[in-house]
Amino acid sequence: MVSSYKTFTLTEQLTNEQIAFFNEHGFIHFKKFINPETVSSIIDASKQVEQKWIDNDLQKVNGVPIKYGKDLDGSPIVQRFAFINQHHQTLSGLLLDPRFNSLLPLAGEGSRLGTEEKDGMVFNHYINGPESKFTKMGWHTDGLRDIFYGGKLNPMLNVGIHLSTLQPENGGLKIIPGTHKQSVYQMLFRKKYFLDNKADAQEVSINPEAGDLTIHDGRLWHRVAESSIRGEESRRRVIYIPIIAGKYAPKNENSPTVFYQRFAGIVK
Repeated sequence: MVSSYKTFTLTEQLTNEQIAFFNEHGFIHFKKFINPETVSSIIDASKQVEQKWIDNDLQKVNGVPIKYGKDLDGSPIVQRFAFINQHHQTLSGLLLDPRFNSLLPLAGEGSRLGTEEKDGMVFNHYINGPESKFTKMGWHTDGLRDIFYGGKLNPMLNVGIHLSTLQPENGGLKIIPGTHKQSVYQMLFRKKYFLDNKADAQEVSINPEAGDLTIHDGRLWHRVAESSIRGEESRRRVIYIPIIAGKYAPKNENSPTVFYQRFAGIVK
């Protein structure tokens, strides 16, 4: 069990220590993956995509519902983008960084970045305001998706690129280390998916700085805690891109909405 943990630097090849840490705990945190200028360019790109989607009243991307909300001034914003990498060159270009290739072996043979699968590159924008629709996310595992997709439970890792610096009072990602080794029964029933937001005695807080990269195993129990701060200081942005193994299953504009995504309204 780790109450605090060591952070690392990502190069084009993982070290034995990094691999061992990930295999034991199911997550790893790399500092300063991208620089402040790149962070700013990614946020600017997301705002351009956001405006296009709002102007066109786009509701789904490749079958995945878009989550809209309101900013502090009441103006509409996109709070969860799916497949955003397919909508801006800056975001698709980010995934060409060769360091991503060093992460693939953590998911086993035949693994790849899921640029066209699952929800593609997801961009989450949290803000704790009076009209926000996206301030937290209850306990869940990403491994549940494979069951809803009708397939077997394949290895899946979630790579987070953090665009905001978080303090503990900002909430953010909470994980339960080691739960990637749990049984399928525990993965399904240890907690009430998305409805349970309570702190766990074994959870660890991931408090990144803008530009950091984290990876967690999709079978790991995790949640996004609500910020105790309201207003501008509660704003957080993070990108997630899956690393996937198993059969290639790309999605397109004709893809159906997955069953569990029809209940996306329960995710605040």
